[in-house]
Amino acid sequence: QVQLVESGGGLVQPGESLRLSCIASGITLDYYAIGWFRQAPGKEHEGVSCMEHNDLSKYYADSVKGRFTISRDDAKNTVYLQMNNLEPEDTGTYYCAAAEVAYLDRPINYYCSTPQAFRGLWGRGTQVTVSP
Repeated sequence: QVQLVESGGGLVQPGESLRLSCIASGITLDYYAIGWFRQAPGKEHEGVSCMEHNDLSKYYADSVKGRFTISRDDAKNTVYLQMNNLEPEDTGTYYCAAAEVAYLDRPINYYCSTPQAFRGLWGRGTQVTVSP
């Protein structure tokens, strides 16, 4: 089956850290740009961090820059999002997504900042709650 499965979410206090994982099945991430998006209650999807398949270009939303790090392990077919110094504003459902590079003709920054344009395979999400 073709799917992405996120894990690693949870309830943490401000200042703590989490590492999200996204395991891909049925596809080989070598050929995909990857992204992390989140959706807070009542809000639209927001691009958090994305990277091209060749790791040459990465994007971070201003709100997470310096705190979050995106990475991939092609050998494990897994994407990670290391989240440090979490803030209440980081609360939301986090989704990983993968888009075949052949269909991405703009820099990754565009697709990550425009979630509706990041067409491809999306996971079902994992919940992150940051609360005192």
